[in-house]
Amino acid sequence: MKKMTQGAVAFAAASAIVLAGCSSSGSDDDATTEPTGSAAPSTEETSAAEDITLWLMGEQDTPEALVDYLKETYTAENGGTLTVERIGWGDAITSLTTALPDKENTPDVAEVGNTQSSTFTTVGAYLDITDMYEELGGDSLLPGFVDAGKVGEQNFTLPYYFGSRLAWYRKDIYAAGGVEVPTTLAEVTTVNADLKEQGIGGFYMGGRDWRNGVSWIFANGGDLATYDGSAWAGALSTPEAIEGMTQWQELFTTASVAKSTDTDEIYQAINDDMLAGTPAATEMAPSWAACCLGDVNDDETFTWNDEKFGYFALPGADGGFAPVFAGGSNIGISAASQHVEGAKDLMRIIFSEDYQLMLSENGLGPANLDYSDAYVELAPQNQAALDAASNAKLTPAAPGWAAIEEAQILEDYFQAVSEGGDVTKLAAEYDAKLNELING
Repeated sequence: MKKMTQGAVAFAAASAIVLAGCSSSGSDDDATTEPTGSAAPSTEETSAAEDITLWLMGEQDTPEALVDYLKETYTAENGGTLTVERIGWGDAITSLTTALPDKENTPDVAEVGNTQSSTFTTVGAYLDITDMYEELGGDSLLPGFVDAGKVGEQNFTLPYYFGSRLAWYRKDIYAAGGVEVPTTLAEVTTVNADLKEQGIGGFYMGGRDWRNGVSWIFANGGDLATYDGSAWAGALSTPEAIEGMTQWQELFTTASVAKSTDTDEIYQAINDDMLAGTPAATEMAPSWAACCLGDVNDDETFTWNDEKFGYFALPGADGGFAPVFAGGSNIGISAASQHVEGAKDLMRIIFSEDYQLMLSENGLGPANLDYSDAYVELAPQNQAALDAASNAKLTPAAPGWAAIEEAQILEDYFQAVSEGGDVTKLAAEYDAKLNELING
């Protein structure tokens, strides 16, 4: 998938459909065109019973207990039935592209990846819910995620949950190799290269794993793209980004125990017997990976073992915390929904204190930072996750970013670098690929 995939073509077609159904007005201050469809009316009382559909992304990202809670609470408060459908992340863009503009088949409420949100909000696929912003949390909501769901001053999607990326490691392997937890980004490489040279461990970092690898770019002051006031452009060729990728290339070639074709899909790399050959002593994964790390039980569940396993926030170039990519999602109401009042009732449940605390209990950072103390108290790794989140970054809020992700441009770039390619030449080549799609 080097250029426009079928899904990207479908998205372009769906964008045209959506734009044909709503007027737009330009803004000198914004990177994107601001839809001017009317906002959904607010209601002071619970609406009449309506049967609605919620799309959640990922097979297990939202645990089943939370899904059951949403169904039961929605019926109790609205009287209608909530149907929940899970959409695989690999199918997310195509599925949303096809369904959101179709009033007969659209989900009423739909989760969307935070990196994909701007693409869909820009074309008016989500309803303007600015009138609900204060009611659902207002300024207590994750600001970066709020921005990812805005067009101009209007809110179309709001944060659903966040997941900070942590470094997870094996205390026993570190001790056997005589190394300490790194305190700078350079030490992450030297510590794990030392373990790999000893043959007892290394860093699991897949060659196509840009979501974790981008931290090296961020930590050196670089970015993936920049906006000059009128258009977005790739920024991989900046000195800062090249320095970061050069350091990441050194990590991969000297310390990684992953393949150049591996992505970020394995959360259990540091578990016993997970990898063939040299084991992983360190990996990066979201905070909710705690569900799957630890000693493996006979029933294939996991028990955290504090004697063997540990975690730390990825250190920056000069110490402190490196800017990591903030995982997580946004959520909003489809502009084509025929059950807006029921959809708004569901949004109120999702942003309620009870549900926000349930997210926290399951390792998912709450959208509302008023509950961050509870989030930290509920699981030991959440303090490190919150530390990492304090310096986390999102991908550019560019209208074409979803098409970039679907085309896997960054996966291809990181793999080419991991295989020993010239970073400066590759950066220029892949900036050109980004520029073909980034402005939509």
